Amino acid sequence: MTDTNDIKRISEVLDKGRIGILTTQGSSQHLVSRPLAIVDREFDGKVYFFTPDPSPKVDDVRAHPQVNVAVETGKGYLSLSGKATVVKDAELIDELWTTGAEAWFDQGRDDPTVALLEVDVETAEYWVSNEPKAVTLLKYAKAAITGGHPENVADTGTVRL
Repeated sequence: MTDTNDIKRISEVLDKGRIGILTTQGSSQHLVSRPLAIVDREFDGKVYFFTPDPSPKVDDVRAHPQVNVAVETGKGYLSLSGKATVVKDAELIDELWTTGAEAWFDQGRDDPTVALLEVDVETAEYWVSNEPKAVTLLKYAKAAITGGHPENVADTGTVRL
């Protein structure tokens, strides 16, 4: 891992984010983005999503494991780049299982298609604002009026994990 403050910034956005936009490379070499519910857990360099296997996104991951996950919360943004794998580990699935996941599988936890997409994050770019939205908007307005650029509107960084 890297600097504790950077991990804190990533965790702040992930803790508030419920949906991640997973981008994979499809069979025709085009990028495909899909919204998926982020499994709520402490960030340790990995992000998880429940998914049925088989599915087109699982096929994409198996063919081209390099993916991106984008997250937005109103207070910040994340762009997580890494390698995804399809995980069918019953113990891990049980540990991460939620009622939200239950809704997506016809047979619930016993559905044979239950799988996890595990994204092992290699780099993370974050943009986090700790100010109220009104203050940030005022900084943008000031910059527009004065012809400058907004200053100190966010904490930004790139992290290699």
